[in-house]
Amino acid sequence: MRNILITVMMLIVVAVLFTNVITQDSTGTEDRIQTQGNTTNTKLGSLTP
Repeated sequence: MRNILITVMMLIVVAVLFTNVITQDSTGTEDRIQTQGNTTNTKLGSLTP
């Protein structure tokens, strides 16, 4: 029973960390990747005639 409780608590911690690190508005990893992708697409688009 104790192992199950610890596992559930660790999953909750992982979910909270994911929410705070990956999907955070304007400073999260997802937003940074999106910004870099948009910049790269713009640069690539300007290279083609």
